[in-house]
Amino acid sequence: MVLRHFFPRMRGVISDQQGQDMVEYALLAGFVAVAGTALLPGITDSLSQIFSKVASVTAAAAAK
Repeated sequence: MVLRHFFPRMRGVISDQQGQDMVEYALLAGFVAVAGTALLPGITDSLSQIFSKVASVTAAAAAK
């Protein structure tokens, strides 16, 4: 008796494509997150050098 209502409802859920865009956006966001994580180790060294240089220039300017 329950299965008689279950299968038509499941057919409707499977054929429904409203959530397809949301899944695509989620996959795209996941790809961007993975790519960002892969690139982050290379960027951290550069950022550290930039902040160190800014700190030393600021300290030198404050000492004058």
